[in-house]
Amino acid sequence: MLKALLFDVQGTATDFHSTVCDEARRISAGRDSGVDWPEVVRSWRAGYFAALERRPKQDTWVSVHSIYRDVLDTVLADAGFTDLTAAERDDLALAWQRLRPWPDAVAGLTRLRRIYVLATLSNADVSAVINMSKRAGLPWDAIFTAEMAGVFKPDPGAYRMAATYLGLPPGDIMMVASHKYDLRAAAQLGFRTAFIARPLEFGADGVADVAYSDEFDVNACDFVDLAGQLVG
Repeated sequence: MLKALLFDVQGTATDFHSTVCDEARRISAGRDSGVDWPEVVRSWRAGYFAALERRPKQDTWVSVHSIYRDVLDTVLADAGFTDLTAAERDDLALAWQRLRPWPDAVAGLTRLRRIYVLATLSNADVSAVINMSKRAGLPWDAIFTAEMAGVFKPDPGAYRMAATYLGLPPGDIMMVASHKYDLRAAAQLGFRTAFIARPLEFGADGVADVAYSDEFDVNACDFVDLAGQLVG
């Protein structure tokens, strides 16, 4: 019996691309003529994932915030934009903690919360998820992140940690994400899965995998659609 839903946050519940682009324009304050911020943000996100993949599993934990901050310098150099001060770069790196929710997020979560326990399962730092959730008004019952398990998704340890804290078997929990690798990793452990199509995750000119698939228990266009299918 389904009792709880676990949600990915960056990309699934929140719109990182447009938020970080807007923050970059605000912080650069007109000094960014010729900078293609949508492409810079896509490169920044890709660089973050590449940095995660390069990390040996036995390494000590490192915060996601520090990874984003380290990657930022390389991304800006590649874009040929060197006008941001260290303090401004620090501020821009914190944009990942100020992400706006997708327009459907709060309404859909509010409906789902009437029936189910709602929790995050994000690779972002605990403090980052708290900050962005408070700012965005996302009504979670609990916050779990990879930091609590000491491993990043899709490592099985992250999903098992969340199930342990919820006190539920995987079959009573549904992983909700717009990233198929996340859902496939959860499914291998017996979790139910819900795919959320986010066509604008990487911006209007970006490429996002939004194809529905029978391998997932539920396919939905947003959180309101998910609530309609699970709650009615």
